[in-house]
Amino acid sequence: MLRLLSGISAFVFSAFALSGAAMADAKTITFLFTDDDQGYVERMAALSKEFEASHPDVKVNFVSSGYDAVVKQLPVQLAAGKGPDLAKITDWQLAPYYLDMRSYMKDPDAFAKLHGDSLNQLRLPNINDPKSINGYVASQTLNLPFVNKTLFEQAGEPLPGPKATLKEIVEASARVAKATGAQIPFTMDRSGHRFSGGAYSYGSVYVKDGKFNFPDAGARKYIADLYSWTQNGSFPKEMWGAAGGSQYKNMGDEFVNGNVVTYLAGNWMVNPFQKKIGNAFQWTAINAPCGDAGCYAMPGATAIVGFKRTEHPEAVAQFIEFLGSEKVQREIAESYVILTGADIKNPQYKISSDDAKTSMAVFLDNKKNVPQAARDFERMKGGTAIYQQIVQRMSQLIVGELSLEETYKNLEADAGKINEALAVK
Repeated sequence: MLRLLSGISAFVFSAFALSGAAMADAKTITFLFTDDDQGYVERMAALSKEFEASHPDVKVNFVSSGYDAVVKQLPVQLAAGKGPDLAKITDWQLAPYYLDMRSYMKDPDAFAKLHGDSLNQLRLPNINDPKSINGYVASQTLNLPFVNKTLFEQAGEPLPGPKATLKEIVEASARVAKATGAQIPFTMDRSGHRFSGGAYSYGSVYVKDGKFNFPDAGARKYIADLYSWTQNGSFPKEMWGAAGGSQYKNMGDEFVNGNVVTYLAGNWMVNPFQKKIGNAFQWTAINAPCGDAGCYAMPGATAIVGFKRTEHPEAVAQFIEFLGSEKVQREIAESYVILTGADIKNPQYKISSDDAKTSMAVFLDNKKNVPQAARDFERMKGGTAIYQQIVQRMSQLIVGELSLEETYKNLEADAGKINEALAVK
């Protein structure tokens, strides 16, 4: 059954209210799922039903909640021994809660062969068994800018070239906005992850000698530039200042509505864009913005994993084995234009627009532009906390609560506290 919920408290109620008499004779497992593509959400709900049909002893309580609620509250629930039986996640720091499903699967070796090295992304050193099967990588992601080609053409402004710096991209976007009346020259999701690609291009590395070292010189220069763009209107304050704390905010709809010249997001937006934008305007992804250190695309991934807290590990393992099968993964990859962790040979992406085809080609070409330091950071315990502090402090800077120097000092203190907490544990 499909539950569309806005908060984790609603999720908790829904997830466990169904475990009573109505489902007393079945093994009920709760699957928490979140995605920006509503079509993908609905298909995962339908796949849950398909699994139920072939496993009459299992009921899948499918729950769809907002991304921000999942990021903030799922760790709290799991720490309390509660939460779903399996979920789609982006936070590798949940590794201590993973269920090792190898012994519960019908053919774990075939599953491991299909998903290959991507399973290593889920395993953290000294936490997960090197041969464990904890779930699967649902999507591989890269952050790149999307540009409204129609607005660039109307302004007579050439698209930024393959070696364009972030500064050049933002300045070009501002000229386009001025010439066309577009409301937002440049923006990105309110996310520490989305923030970070530019930081690496500027030379930041986030980690030094095994500890978080933020903000270093590269990050400070990047933050100063972002701040200057909020001051001159190139990166409107409202984009980050409108939400509080470390709350996530997606800016995709603003791009779809033609209000944004350049939007820094990722390949997961290609399928929603081709459906929502249609023929309204032309758009494409462009290469990773360059900086002093290089032209870097921030990597990321989502995964579907099972959790130890489940009372039905075999049912969870069978369900994940079904979702992670070659047949289902091929369908997901092709239908929703997703770079899966599974090794799907020659996927035939269902791309209807030339804009989407061009964008996917750009993303595939930029897979080589990923700094190893970013991949290492993504696997470090405490990385999520760093992301959250980046969003909070940048928001305070943008709305005028902190000066630049105060922002640097606060972020440095935040990183120090996170290092101290990790050392104690």
